[in-house]
Amino acid sequence: MSERTFVIGVGMTKFEKPGSVDWDYPDMGRQAGQKALADAGLAYELVEQAFVGYCYGDSTTGQRALYELGLSGIPAINVNNNCSTGSSALYLGRMFIQGGISDCVLALGFEKMEKGSLGVKYTDRTMPLDKHFIDMNERRGFAGGPPAAQMFGNAGREYMERYGVKAESFARIGEKNHRHSVNNPYSQFQDEYSLEDILNAPMIHDPLTKLQCCPTSDGGAAAVLASERFVKEHGLEAQAVEIVGQAMTTDFESTFSGSDMSLVGFDMTRAAAQAVYQESGLGPEEVDVIELHDCFSANELITYEALGLCGEGKAGDLIDSGAVTYGGQVVVNPSGGLISKGHPLGATGLAQCSELTWQLRGAAEARQVDGATVALQHNLGLGGAAVVTMYRKES
Repeated sequence: MSERTFVIGVGMTKFEKPGSVDWDYPDMGRQAGQKALADAGLAYELVEQAFVGYCYGDSTTGQRALYELGLSGIPAINVNNNCSTGSSALYLGRMFIQGGISDCVLALGFEKMEKGSLGVKYTDRTMPLDKHFIDMNERRGFAGGPPAAQMFGNAGREYMERYGVKAESFARIGEKNHRHSVNNPYSQFQDEYSLEDILNAPMIHDPLTKLQCCPTSDGGAAAVLASERFVKEHGLEAQAVEIVGQAMTTDFESTFSGSDMSLVGFDMTRAAAQAVYQESGLGPEEVDVIELHDCFSANELITYEALGLCGEGKAGDLIDSGAVTYGGQVVVNPSGGLISKGHPLGATGLAQCSELTWQLRGAAEARQVDGATVALQHNLGLGGAAVVTMYRKES
């Protein structure tokens, strides 16, 4: 029988525009790690394993960040899974708790990014997303905009073509997430925009305007995980949030089957979500709050369906009806999501974990979802991995 796993401490930095703050990744790791340990009320010496996520850095960047917390000699694993890196570190941490290998582990993620859209770092070897770009180019061609925006924008176009969704539905996601972020002191942006503002912003790749696209960001986030035994021994029951289901999937054959939606992870997300619902015994109808990987508004919209929040072709109706904000069916991205909170790749998944932990503890202040007891997390990386996690807080 596997061990139960609990989140007992979380912490994150404010997410910042690259270059706007004089700091480096050790500073981000220190701030996030110290906050998570303080939240758990634990000394770093009690941590038995560390999993450190980042996408841009040399091979032992994780260890260098951990030096800021202490030099206790523990095993440290460096993790890189594109935009799902933070959740991949969380996933590994849970595996060690579940398997009885460790009783207390740290998942830490951060990113120091460059300004502007993501680019290719290594030009002397096969690009990891080469199959994705070839597939997209054969079907839609290659335009002049940022490659990621093209891929996710094309997925939005496919949903529009199939089900008649209008551009306004995607813009409503941008409006909602920017509005949510006004109450998040950790968010890179805290500005509210009207639907007209969203629609009239510069077009990046139709139907995606600039205010429907996540920015590059600097920042860090962390979570301390523990076994049930550790929680009881340290009297942490009141703050512990259980991970009751979690799954990671990677690309299937269907990824390259001729669908723009499948190309950006729709099938990975759907399979991971179904595995989580089966493990947890909880369905999407029981979820109160969700942090969803809205790197672009198009991805949030198609992910509604992939997570089972609505039936086939009904994602546009979900956002148009107000069902995914406060007072609706479920609150999606109360933090502001990637679109407004920011997206430092290695930190994103752990920032999502932090937000949901605060929500289930009733500690999210002006962002609080009333009565939240069940939360769902979705973190996606192209090329590819999707991590879906279900959390529950027992009263």
